[in-house]
Amino acid sequence: MTDILDIARRQVLDEGRGLDEAQTLRVLTLPDDRVPDALALAHEVRMRWCGPEVEVEGIVSLKTGGCPEDCHFCSQSGQFTSPVRAVWLNIPELVEAAKQTAKTGATEFCIVAAVRGPDERLMSQVRDGVKAINEAVEINIACSLGMLTQAQVDELAAMGVHRYNHNLETARSHFPNVVTTHTWEERWETLRMVKEAGMEVCCGGIVGMGETVEQRAEFAAQLAGLDPDEVPLNFLAPRPGTPFADYPVVEGAEALKTIAAFRLALPRTILRYAGGREVTLGDLGTRDGMLGGVNAIIVGNYLTTLGRPAEQDLDLLAELQMPIKELSKTL
Repeated sequence: MTDILDIARRQVLDEGRGLDEAQTLRVLTLPDDRVPDALALAHEVRMRWCGPEVEVEGIVSLKTGGCPEDCHFCSQSGQFTSPVRAVWLNIPELVEAAKQTAKTGATEFCIVAAVRGPDERLMSQVRDGVKAINEAVEINIACSLGMLTQAQVDELAAMGVHRYNHNLETARSHFPNVVTTHTWEERWETLRMVKEAGMEVCCGGIVGMGETVEQRAEFAAQLAGLDPDEVPLNFLAPRPGTPFADYPVVEGAEALKTIAAFRLALPRTILRYAGGREVTLGDLGTRDGMLGGVNAIIVGNYLTTLGRPAEQDLDLLAELQMPIKELSKTL
């Protein structure tokens, strides 16, 4: 059988066609001693089809905790005994967070809320927040507010929200093992509306939630079918009080294979380091991933978990001579 990395070199690097599900599975099941080869090829693909720039993003939670949904990985669910409790951020705090994010060189600031979908109170907060941020600092604003109605999609687009994050989280076949209070299809419908409204689509998931390696390949193929602008790749950091609290952390070699495989399946997509990389990969693994297909990064803390100091990630990018993407004046 022809080596899958030879196939990927011709198909993905030379032609720009991502690996299909079966091919992605072959990368995911490579022996560990082939991980450096897979990462090297993924880096070539990233450089060929995306270039050397890295997009830096900061995120902040406008509404934390108290969510009615039962996403089994999430400590913000009101159904679990996790220590996170409901709290709202006020507009001045939101603006200050955007300013601090911009100071790191980040071009993206994402407003996140732990909800099934936004009610009028939340939409009003977002409306005021977006206006205040735009008046105070030059940065692209993204939102992650759960499942949307068509009217809400249209309003966010009219506000100038340029990217919307709504993760599918995992393969369609595995989703019912992760969430029971809504469906994978409901999430897909929000993404369809966002895409049709002209906003950029940010959609990824979490690796290490009990899915099989075959389901990881399935997930990569489903993301490729959506053709998102950005895929945030998280690794499960088990949270106390959640149903996944005792799940093992993904091993480093497995995580790096996943990064390489997703880059080879999605050659032109922004592939972003998100939550869990600090636990799964540490400093050395983070560097390997940046040289293995990743071309975007969330700096600072996440929603309910601590990240690395932003300065560490920015110093790493400088060391690797990866320029931070400039804010586009045309947006």
